[in-house]
Amino acid sequence: MVYAVAARFLAVCALLAVALSACGEEFEPGPLGAVEVRDGEPIRVAAMLALSGASLSGESVAAGVELAIGDYGEIHGHAVALGEPLDSGCSPEGGAEAAREVVADPQIVGAIGTTCSSAATAAAPVISEAGLVMISASNTAPSLTSDLAGNAAEHFQRGYLRVADNGLGQADAIAHFVYDELGLRRAVSVHDGDAFTSGLAAAFGDAFEALGGEVIVVEQIDKGASDMAAVLSGFAAAEPELVFFPLFTDDAAQLMRQARELNLLGDAVWITSDAAFTERFLAVPETEGVYAAGPTLDFGANVNEATGKSVGAALSEYRAQYGEPASVYWPHGYDAATLLLTAIESVAVVKGDTLYIDRAALREALYATASFNGLTGALGCDQFGDCGHGQVWIYHHPDAQVSDRAQLRVVYRYTPE
Repeated sequence: MVYAVAARFLAVCALLAVALSACGEEFEPGPLGAVEVRDGEPIRVAAMLALSGASLSGESVAAGVELAIGDYGEIHGHAVALGEPLDSGCSPEGGAEAAREVVADPQIVGAIGTTCSSAATAAAPVISEAGLVMISASNTAPSLTSDLAGNAAEHFQRGYLRVADNGLGQADAIAHFVYDELGLRRAVSVHDGDAFTSGLAAAFGDAFEALGGEVIVVEQIDKGASDMAAVLSGFAAAEPELVFFPLFTDDAAQLMRQARELNLLGDAVWITSDAAFTERFLAVPETEGVYAAGPTLDFGANVNEATGKSVGAALSEYRAQYGEPASVYWPHGYDAATLLLTAIESVAVVKGDTLYIDRAALREALYATASFNGLTGALGCDQFGDCGHGQVWIYHHPDAQVSDRAQLRVVYRYTPE
């Protein structure tokens, strides 16, 4: 714990000159205003997560956030309070509604969320316009940040950041794996129109074709569809070597289940994304043989520098309080929370019995994050809010009797250049 205190001290000292310059004077808020926290009041943060809908990550991320807040402790003598997580679902409507609830409370400093990229496309504009910040543990849609070449993407909003990696890296990893390692050249892909699934399908197509491959058919299904025979028949007629299906758990399982029932695409290789990489999906017998791309599950002896908690200790605490994690993104939630809390502590100014947290300064502190050691690895944020390290692993699932993700063999490791 001495290590954690020292690390936090150094982080706070980096902006100490700014705070000292205000000593003896009235606090002057920046252009986005400031949150005032009176003596005895908590610093309030929020969570906007999918507690319903297609994703299974919300509750696990919420648990990671709660653990991080407890481990971090007080900020300048003030407790940090996380209210009940707001259900942003896995839709733009849910994201917008949760964001409106956040900005309606002037005492909320920032939010962790959303879970799904589609919810973020609607939540981020609301949060941004209000001058707040939001940090996602699991959004990966490329459209939320940038093209990783210095250009803002379609849904970029100032004040939006994420610890999860930009999906362009996942698409590139999958393309290289199937082209270079498996030697495949003809692919089909399917999405459900969601910002995440459609964005990843498009990014994979671009990356695969840049290598010399061909995506011969791209189809869209409705979320929750039970009959996918027409899509599967169209795929079979195209005679692909690969089916790429970045769908959420239930739709991904139904697609594979029906393909096996109809005896279609038996010779094709199937590969999905992190959205379906759940134990519930892996337990479906028809998913046997599938490949899945997702974040690394091996965090070694990583220690979160803000709390001094190792990933092993954090996982033990998680299991003791919440049981086995349902999502691989719980440590990303932990890291997202500590990034936010560290930034709050670094910009907070104490004047008399009031703590001032300037919203513009908080944004700048987050975007300036560099070489922050978290449970998930070294994190650093660029100007568009991408803070993840970009590593992607591809797993093989040869036996439906084994649904524990940690027991799957890693067949490909990708680190961006």
